[in-house]
Amino acid sequence: MSRPIRVAIVGAGPAGIYAADALLKSDAAQAPGVSIDLFERMPAPFGLIRYGVAPDHPRIKGIVTALHQVLDKPQVRLFGNVDYPSDLALDDLHRFYDAVVFATGATADRPLDLPGIGLDGSYGAADFVSWYDGHPDVPREWPLDAEKIAVLGVGNVALDVARVLAKTADELLPTEIPGNVHAGLKRNRAREVHVFGRRGPAQAKFSPMELRELDHSPTIEVIVDPEDIEYDAGSIAERRAVKHVDLVAATLEKWAIRDVGDRPHRVFLHFFESPAEVLGEDGRVVGLRTERTELDGTGNVRGTGRFTDWDVQAVYRAVGYYSDELPKLPFDPVSGTVPHTAGRVEDGDGSHRTATYVTGWIKRGPVGLIGHTKGDANETVACLLDDHAAGRLPGAAEPDRAAVEEHLRGQGVRYTTWEGWQLLDAHERALGEAEGRERVKVVEREEMLRRSGA
Repeated sequence: MSRPIRVAIVGAGPAGIYAADALLKSDAAQAPGVSIDLFERMPAPFGLIRYGVAPDHPRIKGIVTALHQVLDKPQVRLFGNVDYPSDLALDDLHRFYDAVVFATGATADRPLDLPGIGLDGSYGAADFVSWYDGHPDVPREWPLDAEKIAVLGVGNVALDVARVLAKTADELLPTEIPGNVHAGLKRNRAREVHVFGRRGPAQAKFSPMELRELDHSPTIEVIVDPEDIEYDAGSIAERRAVKHVDLVAATLEKWAIRDVGDRPHRVFLHFFESPAEVLGEDGRVVGLRTERTELDGTGNVRGTGRFTDWDVQAVYRAVGYYSDELPKLPFDPVSGTVPHTAGRVEDGDGSHRTATYVTGWIKRGPVGLIGHTKGDANETVACLLDDHAAGRLPGAAEPDRAAVEEHLRGQGVRYTTWEGWQLLDAHERALGEAEGRERVKVVEREEMLRRSGA
């Protein structure tokens, strides 16, 4: 193949952009060269960083600077507001490209089989995150009338949800939150947020820095019960083996022994409490029942048969994300991933789909930090390039760069571009500058398209 390798990447979040970066850094980028098109269903790029990271995490959002450098490369094009498969089907992708990489991530809440989980006042954390991050496809209002709230889960998303619920609206105003989110948070009545984990401090999935940030707010008192600081042989071994586990446990220990202060909002971190039932009256949440657990020596827990009812008016489940099934691709409903071998999509009979690959959360599930997707991308791209070198890629029937643009225009798709993102970016920054902020995010999809010149 004398022309550049044509690669489509479906999903322009960190996983997809890291895959593009791996291709650009490969030997193939020199000869025969690479030509990469990223397709994103949102009008703007950056996926989880724009719509899944809490607005008061500017350090994580700083990753965007590195991603910008990739999208700035002349070998890379961005097509936003393009939906797979309605705007661009799998057969279309293989017609225009030598290889297709799916990097669609995970945006939905993993289901939780718990009595009462469907009551009014029971929410998925992913939906709440989408609301406060200004996702264009979710309602503009969010009910925030509960004074006492339960958050189920002990990962970073649970921390984000608890922190946003416990902070004041004005604390979050310097961030990029849109006006409707600030107005909604001004009406927030939350005074107590209870975060529940069924295992102990050594099994919590918090990142040390994210955990410590919870205590930085002048309005949030973080409270840990000393009786919840307990370890067995398995927990001690985990602390010794993994530095971040030890750091998290040490922070929780420090909070457990200090005096409780008088900051107006309180976040309680509860361990060894396994959610058993969401309690309701007249179809609404009125409480949460948990079963006390105990360590079994291995770091796992067993139930004790002792139950506690907690007075809460809302429950947020933060038990993990779940990927949408991708039409025309195999899917494992248990893990919420596409079956694969080192990134090569695998059919049920164990054979590999020709020229079809996955990376990021759709590949390995929604675990790990954003930076971990780099390793995923490197592995997947290495397989793609091996297949190319071995002649296993059949080659696109219509590899010309203009062919896909003609197809999208023929479908009536109002797609955005990298230049369009720069227009929207400048507009959002101008909105922020007028209010003394770095940025104010545009929420409405139509407005995003208009400001992007689509």
